Amino acid sequence: MMDTAILAALEQAVAQGKLLATSLENIRLLTAGTTDPVVPAAIAQLIEKQEWAELNNRFFKTLAFGTGGLRGRTIGTIITPAEQGNGGPNNRPQFPCVGTATMNYFNVGRAMRGLITYVRRFVEQEATGRKPLIVIGHDTRHFSRDFAEFCARITTALGCDCALFDGPCSTPEVSFAIRELNADTGVVITASHNPAHDNGFKAYFNDGAQLISPHDKAVIAEVNALTTDTFPPLPENAQGTLRILGPEFDAIYTNRLKGIILRPDVFTQTSAKVVFTNLHGTGARCIVPLLREIGCNVSTVPAQDTLDGRFPTVASPNPENAPALDMAIAQADAENADLVIATDPDADRMGIAVRDKTTGKMQLLTGNQTGCLMAWYRCKTVRELNLVTEENLPHATMVKTFVTSPLQDAIAASFGISTVNVLTGFKYIAAKLGKYEQAIPENLRQGYRSMTEEQTRALRLRHSKYFIFGGEESYGYLAQDFVRDKDANAAALCLAELNAYLATQGTSLLQCLNNIYTQLGYYKELGKSIVMEGADGAAKIAALTKSYIENPPTSMDGTPVAALRDFSTGTMTDAEGDPIPAEKMLFIYLADGRSFAVRPSGTEPKIKYYLFAHGPATTELTPAIATVENSIATLWQAIETDARTRMA
Repeated sequence: MMDTAILAALEQAVAQGKLLATSLENIRLLTAGTTDPVVPAAIAQLIEKQEWAELNNRFFKTLAFGTGGLRGRTIGTIITPAEQGNGGPNNRPQFPCVGTATMNYFNVGRAMRGLITYVRRFVEQEATGRKPLIVIGHDTRHFSRDFAEFCARITTALGCDCALFDGPCSTPEVSFAIRELNADTGVVITASHNPAHDNGFKAYFNDGAQLISPHDKAVIAEVNALTTDTFPPLPENAQGTLRILGPEFDAIYTNRLKGIILRPDVFTQTSAKVVFTNLHGTGARCIVPLLREIGCNVSTVPAQDTLDGRFPTVASPNPENAPALDMAIAQADAENADLVIATDPDADRMGIAVRDKTTGKMQLLTGNQTGCLMAWYRCKTVRELNLVTEENLPHATMVKTFVTSPLQDAIAASFGISTVNVLTGFKYIAAKLGKYEQAIPENLRQGYRSMTEEQTRALRLRHSKYFIFGGEESYGYLAQDFVRDKDANAAALCLAELNAYLATQGTSLLQCLNNIYTQLGYYKELGKSIVMEGADGAAKIAALTKSYIENPPTSMDGTPVAALRDFSTGTMTDAEGDPIPAEKMLFIYLADGRSFAVRPSGTEPKIKYYLFAHGPATTELTPAIATVENSIATLWQAIETDARTRMA
């Protein structure tokens, strides 16, 4: 029960316009539903300091599944004395951030219990009497291990068996574990590449893919039905068991990864050196031993090998951000390496830098450029090795998101390979992989999950679709279907293979990219965002998104709009005729060939813009690049000006 004086202060703040009515409603929800003494103490301390903006940011909403599950602050902008307590590891507070819009035991517990309730229904329908099996993993962030162990305790207390990783592990390995162990669901405690103050709860279904409709909405309904953090555990004889996954399971995963290498001999034909950094995250757990095992000459950045949720050597643990690679680039210069690979805290995203042989300097590549290189290599190689032939060519495909470079479509087409575009979020790529698996005759796909890559490829090329490669512009890639999420472990392996292959050909990654531009035209993509944090920011993002859908531009940068694609209608189908779920995204095509998309982020407080421009194939790359670069720069200026006008 909320203290009378606290309630009066909150009601007065609402009346004065200092506190949102929804914030008060959510404060009531939390205080009524928990016995945690930190909750009322932290709220009282924020009221005492008149920190109404902080209270709004913590309570303006309840967390809901987006493209990445639950995600929010686990450490507040203002840390109350109640939360600080005696402090925790790596200078974090003792307790996580109090709020309904933040990551704490109340929200994590409700999410875990709601997920279990939903999954139990499926298992009970089997009428076998078995207990559900749930896989739980986590990254290196603040409170990640605490939340993971907390979820494991809930899992076993509610009669489910649990497979818990022994320490920080990559997100894709959890996806793999769900499939390998035939688990019913899985959870990763991670906020991916977000700032250090964030954490998250990422949920998967029994296929190893993230929750999508209708599962995601159904789980949220179960979560929202829970109003307290207390629950009765089952009798001890009905509770589940706990299994720990350690190095022996890593070996199973890495052995499967080795199967996606197309030309294993290239690693013995060259001494091409790679510098790898896990940015204080989970990447080194599998990537480094695997690269060394196959003969890749790889070194790591010692200062960034430490598993530390503060990410102390970088401003942001995001391999999309250039400064995150600075230390690795310096080491590459010292060691004369031609490739730098960096992974984010949960090792699902990968960023790279490559050496420009002309200037001798390392150059960062975008996620689109990196994806184009890997798409080119894998399409080229499966054709050259006759894995994909003229006969089975219609059964080969790439899958990418609509906002990923159209150069990847052009690359695939140049090899006669089709491309399917899907909505933003790897769960939609995973849904295609699930469709392709199910298309194999049932009697032939028995034991599919334990088959080798060679065996499943043969089945898909005969009866379904063989997924060659896929990805998204935000540094996420996948080259196999035994993982159903983006996988930086596999991406690092594929990139190292490509680098070694090009070295045997006497060329480099950057020269390879330029050759692609010469053959298919120079393509340029630009990703921009307008960040608006907190309760006020969320309202502004919603209003701006609505403005684009209800009042789309008729021209931009002096060029008429030639076509619009409003994905919010939910009436579109993709290249395979499958329905495209409704999403608040607008794609705008200009008459001169440029285009851009706008959508609110599903995981961060921002509205995102994706800009595209390209020129014709030419051997004169320098002027072609200048023309395209200028055209996309002026397009962004026009878009930004228009956005500010819409927000005025």
